[in-house]
Amino acid sequence: MAETNLKQKTSQGLLWGGINNGTQQLLQLAYGIYLARILNDTDYGMIGMLAIFTGVASSIVNCGFSTALINKKDATHKDYNAVFWFFIFVAAALYAILFFCAPLIARFYNQPALTNLSRFFFLSLFFGAMGAVSRTILFKKLMVKQHAIISLVSLIISSSVALILASNGYAYWAIAVQTVLWDIVVSTLMFVITPWKPSLKIDFSSLMDMLPFTIKIFFTSIFININNNVFSVIFGKFYSVEQVGIYTQGQKWASMGNQFIAGMTNSVAQPILVHVNEVKERQVSVLRKLIRFNALLSFPLILGLAFVGKEFIVITVGEKWLSSVPYLQLFCIWGAFSFLSALYTNLIFTHGKSNVYMYGSIVTGVLQLLVVFGMYPFGIFPMVIAYLTVNFVGVLIWQYFVHKLVGLRFLAVLKDIVPYLSVTLCCFAVAWFLTRNIANLYWLFTAKIVISGLLYLLILKLTDSVMFKESMEFLMKSTKK
Repeated sequence: MAETNLKQKTSQGLLWGGINNGTQQLLQLAYGIYLARILNDTDYGMIGMLAIFTGVASSIVNCGFSTALINKKDATHKDYNAVFWFFIFVAAALYAILFFCAPLIARFYNQPALTNLSRFFFLSLFFGAMGAVSRTILFKKLMVKQHAIISLVSLIISSSVALILASNGYAYWAIAVQTVLWDIVVSTLMFVITPWKPSLKIDFSSLMDMLPFTIKIFFTSIFININNNVFSVIFGKFYSVEQVGIYTQGQKWASMGNQFIAGMTNSVAQPILVHVNEVKERQVSVLRKLIRFNALLSFPLILGLAFVGKEFIVITVGEKWLSSVPYLQLFCIWGAFSFLSALYTNLIFTHGKSNVYMYGSIVTGVLQLLVVFGMYPFGIFPMVIAYLTVNFVGVLIWQYFVHKLVGLRFLAVLKDIVPYLSVTLCCFAVAWFLTRNIANLYWLFTAKIVISGLLYLLILKLTDSVMFKESMEFLMKSTKK
């Protein structure tokens, strides 16, 4: 019975995660296309320059306590309450610091307008902290359906307001309002829907029990956020705002595609792996099934976006963004494999090995920083290639630690993912050959997607792919219900 319930929760979580992220990506695509046609590279560049500050600040606010609560099977009201008020106090203090540092940020980038923009934009930090514990509870209890509804409502409201502002000439302020309003709506709805509510009886003693686990995640998260946003700092300081905007635009579309897969899997991966972490063989079996499921979707969808990248950019946001295509394609290549890194780190967390997470992240991060500064004289594009190459090295590092923990061999992982990768690449090759003489951009875009998509499904059907068969059976049952 427990096995059936776990499988049902996982399947339902993946289904609602897919609905949530799929719908979100379609809506973000529609909103993003409209915004990109109204706004320019300077507008996106202004917001991109602030990414590192919000990223690092969010890591400081969280301090790893959300992850600790997820992994703590016997978490009490006292634990949740302590973490909630800790988030609020730290977020308020950090916002105050960033508020007064805003002129320094503007001076660093030589962009005076960043002073007022950053003071408003950083409000997202505080409002995000208000809903962090509620989000953790929804995640831990696998309330994916509720999370999906909240996310969709928040996206519609925040993006609609952003479109109105952009249409009326508010430029980069439209993007800033969209971000802040998103956090306000999400946190408010999660606070209302989540069965848990905070109390004024504040006792921070619970934090001390979680501190040994969280402190390593805290430093690691800061380090990761610095690495992830180092480009925005380097570009903003040494390159033009326009170049920052071009890079941001390419990376944004790749991230949207990747978020569909990552969001679906991350909505269930850690809670499920925590549930089965007492039996090593069972946990490995669950992990490998998640790997195969991700490979089934990630390769055709994310690599497919790279395959039609040029047509996609020109058709959707116009030729003015054509120079962002190479960045889109590079990040799609990494994004197609990034699910491995996410699943591996989720498994590491379930064993309470936050020290392993810290060591692995620091090694990868140091390599990334060395590569970025070493490749800087050769230009932006080679620097991005080298940076993403290190990400693949990071996957091998996580693979080593996972093998030490549960005995999963890299050969077994390759056995799980190579068939889907091979089929995907073969389908793209056939689609490219059949469409190489099509001149019309719209027909070319459509033909590439239809031919490669139908071929992929046909091959999986003919080869009797177990994961494909199980996914289709569950989808059909869910549709009938």
